[in-house]
Amino acid sequence: MISAFIHIRLLDIIDMILVALLFYQLYMLIRGTVAYSITMGIAIIYLFWWAVRALQMELLSTILGSVLGVGVIALLIVFQQEIRRFLIYLGSRYVDGNKISFEKILNLRFEVKSQVKIKSILKAVMQFSQEKTGALIVIKKKSNMDMYAETGDVLNAETSSRLFTSIFNKTSPLHDGAVIVENDKVKAARVILPVTDKPDLPPEYGLRHRAGLGISEVTDSLVIIVSEETGQISLAENGILQKNVPSKVLIQKLEDDFS
Repeated sequence: MISAFIHIRLLDIIDMILVALLFYQLYMLIRGTVAYSITMGIAIIYLFWWAVRALQMELLSTILGSVLGVGVIALLIVFQQEIRRFLIYLGSRYVDGNKISFEKILNLRFEVKSQVKIKSILKAVMQFSQEKTGALIVIKKKSNMDMYAETGDVLNAETSSRLFTSIFNKTSPLHDGAVIVENDKVKAARVILPVTDKPDLPPEYGLRHRAGLGISEVTDSLVIIVSEETGQISLAENGILQKNVPSKVLIQKLEDDFS
């Protein structure tokens, strides 16, 4: 007699909880980034391949299987630097010394996020523009920026225009690099950002503009760039760089995205 009941063991429940935790942590790490879009694309192709196999469509199943097999290898080659940085970040995030930190692995944070202090950022940017002080400010949205913050000095300080002025002062040891703003905090300074690979950029775009554009290509952050030569303000978002942005446009953009 065939049993009509499904027997679920305690280990099965633990297995499901661990898988759910793994997917949640992965989602928190890649959300809002290019890696998330790539992962979703691979998942869609895989589901389509699974459906084709279930329908026994041999030719299409073989083609999609080959695409998936070659595609994974191609991704490993193309994104080898990003994968290396990601694995180093995982090691520093979840390993404390020589021991695995289960507190960090199981730390599920659902706190209400504070608002970005728009006025402090605007005041500092306007001052930088008038004084022709170079600045690179990355404002976090959904993307996890911990991996990039670890390349600089983590501050977690209250956002203020005076703090920005101190950081981007030419005599400050923190001025060389980017600042990451997360909610109402200046998360890190002297941050190293990935530089864009676009070959068709105008020659007047220096390393600061290329780094700002590069981080906007791999995250959903809003990037404010102040030119040291001209004092012009630029915005980078979703891989698009908008140069010589008027103050009214900057104010409206910050209010639309973070108010």
